[in-house]
Amino acid sequence: MTQSESHVFRVDKFAVPDEARDEFLRQLLSKEDTIRAQPGFVQTFVLEQSSGPGEFNFVTIVEWENQDDFENARETIGALHERRNFDPQELFSRLGIEADIATYTQIDE
Repeated sequence: MTQSESHVFRVDKFAVPDEARDEFLRQLLSKEDTIRAQPGFVQTFVLEQSSGPGEFNFVTIVEWENQDDFENARETIGALHERRNFDPQELFSRLGIEADIATYTQIDE
């Protein structure tokens, strides 16, 4: 299986100050329906840290059928942000949120 045929996992980790939690979640969850409606969507998780010393207190994971579906969804979400006049980087800066954002593929043994 080639990388373009492998499922793609978008894993975003966030360090969100307590006072920014509500606005962060409101913005995050406002696009869930759009993500779920995209071709190639498999599943998504929004996780909040419940224990442990890690610096990131929120993690989102979205699984896509393949790289092409992920790229198409990314373009759709970008267009949604433009229509809503929403800039994620401005939100992160204004609320003091640190983000670690990457895509992953599963290791086949």
